[in-house]
Amino acid sequence: MKIVFMGTPEFAVPCLETCIHFEGAQVIGVFTQPDRPKGRGNKLTPPPVKAAAQKEDIPVYQPEKIKSAQAMEILKGLNPDLIVVVAYGQILSQEILDLPAYGCINVHASLLPKLRGASPIQWAIVSGENETGVTTMKMSAGLDEGDMLHKQSLKLSDTITGGALHDLLMQMGANVLKETLEGIVKGSLTPVPQDHKLSTYAPKIEKRMAEIDWERTAEEISALVRGFDPWPAGLTSLGEVKLKVFTPEVVREDSLKSMAVQAEPGVLIDVDRVSFTVKAGRGAVRFFEIQAPGARRMKVSDYLLGHSLKAGDRFN
Repeated sequence: MKIVFMGTPEFAVPCLETCIHFEGAQVIGVFTQPDRPKGRGNKLTPPPVKAAAQKEDIPVYQPEKIKSAQAMEILKGLNPDLIVVVAYGQILSQEILDLPAYGCINVHASLLPKLRGASPIQWAIVSGENETGVTTMKMSAGLDEGDMLHKQSLKLSDTITGGALHDLLMQMGANVLKETLEGIVKGSLTPVPQDHKLSTYAPKIEKRMAEIDWERTAEEISALVRGFDPWPAGLTSLGEVKLKVFTPEVVREDSLKSMAVQAEPGVLIDVDRVSFTVKAGRGAVRFFEIQAPGARRMKVSDYLLGHSLKAGDRFN
């Protein structure tokens, strides 16, 4: 089975490796996004998938637009039996979807039809889901609307972060893809249509989405901060100073002292050697890590060595 793989970030690398090592398969080409400037020096940096493909001497193609005539010509020349798409970052045309004999399959980091879109990992946490997972589907023209081929789920703890969940689902994605490829070879898969009425959307993350609204409940604030860890982090400000906060712990309303219960949302109600606690719309949130402008992420205990935080300070 001749496979063309399309993917870009680190998340896609284990899936590429699954295709490379799958018995009876040959990855004949890899499509990935063009090299982009990265870091403070704006150094042109190849996508992780490109680096992984080059290690295996697999031809790499980086069209600015996958729908271009030139890209289509390359794909037709490769004549794949199957196209596997994992976090590629471009939308495929119907002509491409119709090209391989086995069609195009996508590895998506959610339990479809929930959390269609660009950022399902982070939004699973931010939106308060109890579980998430990975779905493989046969691609269609609609955004993440194709018939589902295989699923695997994962329970979400109340401490998990976006970064930790990314790593778990990255490996799960490779496992689910392997089982999907086995099903394709055996002809044992039964595509299941999605119930579009149950669909939700996980849009691309923008920094403004991570701004903390202290009127929300402690649970909602914790979910936002954890979901957007490591990027863009929970964003707030103290006076004119913009801060990022991490590692939240929910403090329930019924465990707060009477004066703290009466405090307005956003008011700092307690500081100790290792943390500070801020009143929420219901309950409070205790934070153990913080990042100031131009500084690294650090423990609150280290931050307090050079900065002052005191009860009554207001975050906004």
